Amino acid sequence: MMLHEPDWSPQMLAEIGVNAETVQQLDAFLEEYLAYYRGCYQRSEQRRHVETYIKGLLSDLDCKSIEPIALRYHEEKAVRPMQLFMKNSPWRGQEQMRCMYQQRVSSVANDPNGMLTVDGSDYPKKGSHSVGVARQHCGILGKTENCQAGVFIGYSGSQGYGLLDCRLYLPQKWFTEEYRDTRIRCGVPDNVVFATKNQLATEMINLVLASGHFQARWIGCDSAFSSDQKFRDSLPPGYWLFGDIHATQLVWRTRPEWATPEYAGWGRRPKKPVPSPAPVSVETIANDDSLSWQTVRLAEGAKGPIMAKVKICRVVEYRDGQPGDEVWLYVRKYENGRIKYSISNAPADIPIEELHRAAILRWPIEQSFEECKSFLGMDHYEARSWNAWHRHMLFVFIAHLFTLEVRVRFKRKLTMPQACRLIRAAFTRDLSRIRKTIDDLFTT
Repeated sequence: MMLHEPDWSPQMLAEIGVNAETVQQLDAFLEEYLAYYRGCYQRSEQRRHVETYIKGLLSDLDCKSIEPIALRYHEEKAVRPMQLFMKNSPWRGQEQMRCMYQQRVSSVANDPNGMLTVDGSDYPKKGSHSVGVARQHCGILGKTENCQAGVFIGYSGSQGYGLLDCRLYLPQKWFTEEYRDTRIRCGVPDNVVFATKNQLATEMINLVLASGHFQARWIGCDSAFSSDQKFRDSLPPGYWLFGDIHATQLVWRTRPEWATPEYAGWGRRPKKPVPSPAPVSVETIANDDSLSWQTVRLAEGAKGPIMAKVKICRVVEYRDGQPGDEVWLYVRKYENGRIKYSISNAPADIPIEELHRAAILRWPIEQSFEECKSFLGMDHYEARSWNAWHRHMLFVFIAHLFTLEVRVRFKRKLTMPQACRLIRAAFTRDLSRIRKTIDDLFTT
């Protein structure tokens, strides 16, 4: 999952097959990869638009939106047709493509102990004409701002990772009569009704599991989801949650007993039973010196072992003032002193090493966002419609999977930046440029 950064040498390059000729073949490998989806098109123009767009996402363009991509690979007259295709062109094969894409992720990354992860990704936007735009919390900015909010589901396991599906969140005001014309202009389907981000996440989890493509043991999420009791209760049975929670989340260290306090001799006599002991915040547990920090090795990262300080203990959930189930509390302290809190309903007798593993399975969805935004133009789109947003994200997913398959092709020894630079060099079909790229990347 986490690719090791090798100590490059000519011998290492030979062992993984990196040379000018094999890199040159990546252009043909992309053609083969895109051919996998050709049953999704009813017309040749659809195929041309989609394949051009995905190649543009993989290219070295500074801005990977419709116009620059169309201009790079076709004449100026191709811009408008691609804009119309992305915006509102009927395309019955879009759902088929998503399904085929998920099947292909499964063939690369499936793991019986894998994790489905839900997370949000927000996109700051100016103006008010793009679908779903509103003043709302923007995670990337850390404040309330004009933005679009997406809910994503990803998969991670020992063999790989990837994003599987997404939904654009429409704030409740978008369903008022005031926004009726805007919804029509943005092409929001009539059957779309208001759903919270957590409801969208639950829907996608159930759809992915119902597809039967993925084996999974875990469901992971950040505190925006797992701090919500309704969301936790909505998760399908048979899977273990590993979710972040807020520092203020209350729990009990031991299951409380309930008793009516004795009369203190003044004021009203107590009539209601109260819990003993009282619940405490998870932050209080992290600061409790009676539970010591343990230094553990979580994984092998790009720069060596990933070490962490953790506190792990069993606690009782606080649910609307009442004790709930007994769960694991997993507290991790980062090198900068920041502390993250997570809970899990995994069995009490689970090996602690499995909890460590679940903790790192939460990372790849954030890694996927970083890779897709840094290298594949995930946040470069300039379209305003419902269709264009979802199609752009699907094509980014497909481009991202291609980079993973390239890394697999070279025995998982390439980093994401190295894979992308080799792909772009291959597009030139120029052996001398490819050789220079290899030298630049791997010569120390």
